[in-house]
Amino acid sequence: MYTGSGILGAVLAVVLVSAGCLSAIFPDPLPASTPTPTPTPAPTPESPVATVQVSQMALQPSDIPSDYILKDRSDLPYQGMSQMSHDLGWRAGYAVTYYRINQEKYDVTGLRQVIALYPLANMNKVFDIEKEAITSQETATVKIYELPCPKMGERTTAYRTTDNQSSASFSTYTIIFTKKDVYEDLTMGGTTTDFETLKELAQVAADKIR
Repeated sequence: MYTGSGILGAVLAVVLVSAGCLSAIFPDPLPASTPTPTPTPAPTPESPVATVQVSQMALQPSDIPSDYILKDRSDLPYQGMSQMSHDLGWRAGYAVTYYRINQEKYDVTGLRQVIALYPLANMNKVFDIEKEAITSQETATVKIYELPCPKMGERTTAYRTTDNQSSASFSTYTIIFTKKDVYEDLTMGGTTTDFETLKELAQVAADKIR
């Protein structure tokens, strides 16, 4: 006959044995593994200077209104640049010219883009000199007006030049800007000019600088 302590001992023994059997059949679940985070790649820093060839920054026929034709495009020679350009560190340049000619409407309009590469340290000086070269052309009959223009790069300005002495009173529009180590000059002049079109083309040109 079991005593109270004997019965308790027997029960504990059964419980312990049962616990051992259950742990063997149902082992403790493994802790959930923590997924290893995928490292986020650091963004590539943007180059402070243009990384494309100067000719690739030129406006292409597909960028220009369809009634314009390509007249000329070429690299600019070092020997053909001014001494001031050399002193400022001019490295390379490119120019492209388009014309629109409509004899029935007596329309002759030209569009020219000039691109030049200079050291970054001289870009502000280049811009100021080119700006002065435009505004200094004003005379008693030639009037030059600065126009509002969207910012194309680091610095941008635009002008309208009108010769009041000319019977035709043609207007010429010019946009100059610097972006990275690139200086650009876009000019439209002739019998039928459109400053809005010139602004759009200047933005296309600025977007080509990468």
